[in-house]
Amino acid sequence: MGRIRRGDGPLVEKNHVDLSLPSAARMYDWLLGGSNNFEADRNACELLLEVAPTSREIALNNRWFLQRVVRVLAEQHGIRQFIDFGSGLPTQRNVHQIAQEVDPESHVVYIDNDPVVLSLGQSLLDENDNTAILSVDMTDTETIFGHPDFTRLIDFTEPAAALFISVLHCLPDSAGPKALVERVVDELAPGSFVVVCQLVSDDQKVRDDVTELMRVQTGGNWGRVREETDVAEIFEKLLVQQPGLVDVTDWRPDSELQQRQRSIEWTEFGGLGKVPPRNQRGPAAGNTDG
Repeated sequence: MGRIRRGDGPLVEKNHVDLSLPSAARMYDWLLGGSNNFEADRNACELLLEVAPTSREIALNNRWFLQRVVRVLAEQHGIRQFIDFGSGLPTQRNVHQIAQEVDPESHVVYIDNDPVVLSLGQSLLDENDNTAILSVDMTDTETIFGHPDFTRLIDFTEPAAALFISVLHCLPDSAGPKALVERVVDELAPGSFVVVCQLVSDDQKVRDDVTELMRVQTGGNWGRVREETDVAEIFEKLLVQQPGLVDVTDWRPDSELQQRQRSIEWTEFGGLGKVPPRNQRGPAAGNTDG
């Protein structure tokens, strides 16, 4: 089985990936300035920038949010188990690096079914016994929760953090993004946390144009750009933590420079929710909790 490199892209197995078909994960990597992408991904990004010119800013804001929220969870809430759904390509300052800076014994499971993500992730994580990457569709929670690496690293009797960062817009409504989060919440111990953010816009044309462009470019591996109310519904069974549900640029910012790197035509919207006791989980739980 041969390997191939295209442009500055990563080495991958020939028969595992269609190099002519862009993927959201590799497009995101290019927007962040990474090299784990191919010509098709770069061309798709150029088309995306024509529709949404501040897409680079939104990618950076999302990445900075991930880094801030993981550190807050590890340092201030004592979380030592992290499950990253739709984790994407490994980049600098990834979840396990931040969590294990706080406590080297922190456990992290990445979940992504992009073959390039799997190839690169495995090579980077081979020497880290407290971290694993699962090549599973993130909606297949039964397979995920029963996977030997998952059960080795994640103990559902203890608090954990489930991360759905900039990924639910990759799921169509038919895949049930809200139901996916609810299935995960149902398994989490009280005192766990869930992080959700996704691409939203209050401009119908932006929502429609980006959704159609990404659907065509990725061969249907895309959901849709949604509205803030769609994200709020996902938090119905959770206690939303301060500062509430916001443009992630405004979620506990730690840099004035980052605050100035704003997207315009669309935003990454979401926040942090705490899992309440089992007898309190329901629509009324979605109030902001300090």
